[in-house]
Amino acid sequence: MQLAYTILYVQDVPATLDFYQKAFGLKQKMLHESGDYGELDTGQTILSFSSLSLMKELGKKPASPQKEHPCFEIAFTTDDVSKAFDRALKSGAEPVQEPDKMPWGQTTAYVIDLNGFLVEICTPIDI
Repeated sequence: MQLAYTILYVQDVPATLDFYQKAFGLKQKMLHESGDYGELDTGQTILSFSSLSLMKELGKKPASPQKEHPCFEIAFTTDDVSKAFDRALKSGAEPVQEPDKMPWGQTTAYVIDLNGFLVEICTPIDI
């Protein structure tokens, strides 16, 4: 098995795709003509977004994220965490933790996206 994609439920799929393109430099892979589903090219996996309204129409009972109590995080790796953190903030992300070097050598920072999801920006872990 391989992880193919992750789908996050959001109010506004086009606005979310736009935010992730500006904040993290990702490329839009596709946006359905309905505007209820879209994908970003993130390499080997796909980061997808589906509208809360579509999920409700399909009989699901999606919940919106609670930025004060995150239960999920998206992580992006980069060699320049400080630059990526600043770019995310300039694009509308809310700061949670400024770049900081961890005891295991990795540099990490955290922001909240426009939907309330926690996003980690970090250097790759050296193994």
